[in-house]
Amino acid sequence: MPEHIYGIIMAGGGGTRFWPLSRRETPKQLLNLSGRELMVNEAVDRLTRVAAYEDIYIVTNCEQAEAMERATQGRIRAERILREPCARNTAACIGYAAMKIAHERGDGILVITPSDAYIRDEAAFGETLRVAVDAAQATGKLVTIGITPTFPATGYGYIRCEKAAGRVKPVAQFVEKPPRERAEEYLKSGDYVWNSGMFVWRASVILEKFRLLLPELYAGLEKIAAAFGTGEEERVLSETYPILPSVSVDYGILERSGDILVVPGEFGWSDVGSWDMLGTLHPCDDAGNVVVGNAVQVDTHNTVIYSSGRLIAAVDVSDLVIVETPDAVLVCPKSGAQDVKKVVERLRAEGREELL
Repeated sequence: MPEHIYGIIMAGGGGTRFWPLSRRETPKQLLNLSGRELMVNEAVDRLTRVAAYEDIYIVTNCEQAEAMERATQGRIRAERILREPCARNTAACIGYAAMKIAHERGDGILVITPSDAYIRDEAAFGETLRVAVDAAQATGKLVTIGITPTFPATGYGYIRCEKAAGRVKPVAQFVEKPPRERAEEYLKSGDYVWNSGMFVWRASVILEKFRLLLPELYAGLEKIAAAFGTGEEERVLSETYPILPSVSVDYGILERSGDILVVPGEFGWSDVGSWDMLGTLHPCDDAGNVVVGNAVQVDTHNTVIYSSGRLIAAVDVSDLVIVETPDAVLVCPKSGAQDVKKVVERLRAEGREELL
């Protein structure tokens, strides 16, 4: 008999590399970067290929929770939006959601995705998730989704797959972000996939892994779970969550577990992590520019231009990111797009809270 399937969307990130559009209360996942829908709502709708709307949970932070409720109204019930008092990395996020679901709904298969990825082929994505769900049900193992690489990316972690027949492969090794030369070797070998940060497993199985491999974190989660449904829940959560160990589920569980399965998939995935990746969501013009909003470009090449209202005029420039919002303007080389988060760090250090 098929098990109940629950969706979990991790939506607590700050999206600082998309400043000045992304802010503390309206981070990247609450933005409409594609021109179709908010990124979190696109993530919710994709998950309905394997889970019902009423069985999808979102984990976000307290500062974003009210905006998240408004943004997902009509899709996600308010009580399915779990509020982290502070960010404690993906292990705590996933463990909290697993405890909540197991306590309130019982055991079942958890399908966990980030809130801010772009996926071009949603039908292929849904089919890949169904393969992973079947594998998690049949084997009782932890399953992760891998992305068949299309170029030698240096910004993604990799997973080396063991050679095996069928769609589901045993994981041989998790690999950190590689230098370019090694990434090219990975691509040529055909044995590696990108680590997507998407996971499928039974709630009871992942909680047992927490108990064995991250006992301090598990003990904290148990303390929080003991208060579920009582008048003490909010107080216990606010006191206990900030002192949970901060560790990623990849490092804390997957890399230490052994016997992990991966389902490679090809569905046009991108994490759209920074402004230079906006071309994933919007077509380039003949000069390689990605232009969104009110802009004029003359002799401009390979440049990302985003205007929220005012005209941006770009003349004889190349390889830049230019972003306008009502209270800030960002200009940087495309090669420096990952460093936009340093602007946020500087503004925070200077106490310029109105710009965060």
